[in-house]
Amino acid sequence: MELLKKYLPREEFDSYEDFYTNYTINTPDNFNFAWDVMDELAHTRPGDPALVWCDEKGAEASFSYTQLKQLTNQAANVLTQAGIVKGDPIMLILKRRWEYWPALLALHKIGAVAIPATHLLTAKDIVYRCQAADIKGIICVDEEKIITAIEEAETKLKQNEKNSLYYKAFMRSVHNSGAANASDFSAVTARGGISGTWIDFKSLMEKATSDFSRPAAVNTNRDTMLLYFTSGTTGMPKMVQHNYAYPLGHIVTAKFWHQVLDRGLHLTVADTGWAKAAWGKIYGQWLCGSAVFVYDYDRFVPSSILEVITKHKVNTFCAPPTIYRFLIKEDLSKWDFSALKTCTVAGEPLEPEIYEQWKKATGIKLRECYGQTELTVTVCTYPWLNPKPGSMGKPSPGYDIDILREDGKSCDMGEEGQLVVRTSRQKPWGMFEGYYRDKELTKSVWHDNTYYTGDMVWKDEDSYLWFVGRADDVIKSSGYRIGPFEVESALMEHPAVLECAITGVPDPERGTAVKATVVLAKGWSASEELKKELQNHVKKITAPYKYPRIVEFVAELPKTISGKIRRVQIRDMDSPGGEPR
Repeated sequence: MELLKKYLPREEFDSYEDFYTNYTINTPDNFNFAWDVMDELAHTRPGDPALVWCDEKGAEASFSYTQLKQLTNQAANVLTQAGIVKGDPIMLILKRRWEYWPALLALHKIGAVAIPATHLLTAKDIVYRCQAADIKGIICVDEEKIITAIEEAETKLKQNEKNSLYYKAFMRSVHNSGAANASDFSAVTARGGISGTWIDFKSLMEKATSDFSRPAAVNTNRDTMLLYFTSGTTGMPKMVQHNYAYPLGHIVTAKFWHQVLDRGLHLTVADTGWAKAAWGKIYGQWLCGSAVFVYDYDRFVPSSILEVITKHKVNTFCAPPTIYRFLIKEDLSKWDFSALKTCTVAGEPLEPEIYEQWKKATGIKLRECYGQTELTVTVCTYPWLNPKPGSMGKPSPGYDIDILREDGKSCDMGEEGQLVVRTSRQKPWGMFEGYYRDKELTKSVWHDNTYYTGDMVWKDEDSYLWFVGRADDVIKSSGYRIGPFEVESALMEHPAVLECAITGVPDPERGTAVKATVVLAKGWSASEELKKELQNHVKKITAPYKYPRIVEFVAELPKTISGKIRRVQIRDMDSPGGEPR
């Protein structure tokens, strides 16, 4: 694609080594994705589909680049008329509604700060975020639970006038409208001051012009474009700060990991409140010329995902292991995957059993990736690399990776240590600016030109990296260090296990004992006999000392909105007098 060449001097590479050594990005001054990429696509590819959307109730919508530009400009005019200006932090709680994309792009055009957030926030969560980031407004879906939480938060914020929301908006669901189209921007409300009333935003959109001129100085590359509150598996959420050059860091994501097709169709299964949406539902995909596909659902049904992928002929697909874990339990022979070219996975390590079953059904090798909200694609199984199921792959260009022992020295091959990113030679494209308004927290993880990820890994003889667990997830039992992933992988090979989580529980003899929390597959029932069978199964698959001495069967595992298992919640419940965080 011609547009991509402006930012990517070289698109083809002969090997992974060539790619890692010679990949580079041209970063223009004052880059703004909405103006410089989306408006350019509206000019060069006006009728091409940019966004294809459907929901679980059968509603569908498709937007060309021109239509998306018009909606974005209308939204930008509504927001500026409401008093939103450059630098204002605005929270978006829009789930997978198609309105998220013009709303986000409108904030980019204004130079405001977008704060995507999950719809699971409580009033307490909203108060915390409003105070931490001085949020000036909220745009959210019109759902009673969300609206109630916002109004309860506003009541609490009235105690301090400077914390009050002077603008807020909500969007009505399009689920019952049959189908959406480019002119049907679902109803949004806005109000001024803490004593205002809800206003229908749809009427404001209808009155707004689709002409919106680029301000003289929208932003610099170092200005804040996005703030992500991390999922908060431990402690209070951190505010991860990304600048306006951040989208360019995701060219690698889309072109060399997802391997999206020019004028293709890409689906990443992620809620817009999670940073993974920025990885797979907007920036890199459009920079590489692929349309973004969105499946909007509240209840995950594996067969429905498969129906959507095959019906709409999705070309590239990305999902966390949790999704694939359920998909392989379906009869995959019923589906036509001929349009599907590349499948990728991230969020947690992939069990080999899932890899093998997906490959058998589709012929596609799942390609894993590792990254964080603070980073972009950091380690990945790139096209030149043969996947090793369970391995993250090798470092991305721009990322100078090392693995450190507790004494700060580099680990030997096969030795477990903490993954760090060296930034003395260069800061990787798309790496965060720091934690917003928290220099001390930033310094605690990023000092001496080294960023400490908090993740434990090891490197094999082929320089592939393998995830062990978060530093606080690694179990120390009877002098042994046990990573949860290896034990989980062993359990997943047993047909009775649908999902599992390995944690440590206090033990008077061993210090910590290994515990397995297990969700059973259909047709299996919990019993003492099955517990022993699973324990013996693990002893055969991996080192016997790693087997779970405690096995608990549950209906479901606690997870973050991004689908990651919340082992910290399981640990808290197992601690004396423990309660979930």
